[in-house]
Amino acid sequence: MEWTGRRVLVTGAAGVIGRVLVRDLISQGARVLCVDIASGDALGVFGVEYIQANLARGVPPDVCAFDPEVVFHLAAAFERTEEAPGYWMTSFDNNVLLSHLLLRALAPSPSLKVFIFASSYLIYDPKLYLNVLEPHCLTETDPIAPRNLVGLAKYFTERELDFLWKTEGKFRIVLARIFRVYGRGSRDVISRWVRAGLQKEPIEVWGRQNRFDFIFADDVAQGLMRLAESETAQGVINLGSGVARSIDDVVTILRTELDNLQVQDRRSDDPIEASCADMSLFQQVTGWLPGTSIEEGIKRIIAYERQRRK
Repeated sequence: MEWTGRRVLVTGAAGVIGRVLVRDLISQGARVLCVDIASGDALGVFGVEYIQANLARGVPPDVCAFDPEVVFHLAAAFERTEEAPGYWMTSFDNNVLLSHLLLRALAPSPSLKVFIFASSYLIYDPKLYLNVLEPHCLTETDPIAPRNLVGLAKYFTERELDFLWKTEGKFRIVLARIFRVYGRGSRDVISRWVRAGLQKEPIEVWGRQNRFDFIFADDVAQGLMRLAESETAQGVINLGSGVARSIDDVVTILRTELDNLQVQDRRSDDPIEASCADMSLFQQVTGWLPGTSIEEGIKRIIAYERQRRK
């Protein structure tokens, strides 16, 4: 796919993945329309078209008038740890309802060719990867049992998109089940720990034994673009690093990179996770794999946060 001049809509453009994705699309010559509930100040340097709007309250007419050829739907509401009371309303409005309204608005678009949805590995049955001895590499054919409201909301939108493709078939859909994203300027646990360490504040660590598939936001953005470019990419496809790394690994790397890091271990009764993405299908359809190691990703975040502090 040639990006030059192509009309691309990115929802959730101000997020940790969206900012990188917009930058990469602009560098390839795409015409990008960004939509986010948050301010677009961070994207101003790219000179993109930007609409600040809550899509759960309706899709602005300018979005439909843009008539996108490619859509990257990233907008979502997450709870990073335990889902708090009242989150069920937030999740429905900003995940299920928002996505449904976006699809209703864009389904008739005459130029739409590809719809990339940022889904989640939380859709998979947690029995596969909780309290297991070795990390389970989740495959696209593994059993489904959404782990929480986030996973449930993502699965609902996956089914709606799948239904649209099977009944109308007007545009190709890719349901990218993304694993544990971390990146520059994010709210993820790695970024929070880096900021705390630079401020000489202790970091609180729960469950050092947990092993996650951490994937750097830059690799996610590149992966999403490659899925859009590949004519053979269709339906559910995992997007992770393909490697399980422990919280203990992360702490060890931070101790190496940050002088005199203070660590406070906290007891957790939560089940231990050990998961990673089987990236065989992704590699088959794109011919590429994410390449940023957790060591390199953490170094980039530290450099970014140090520059921000200046």
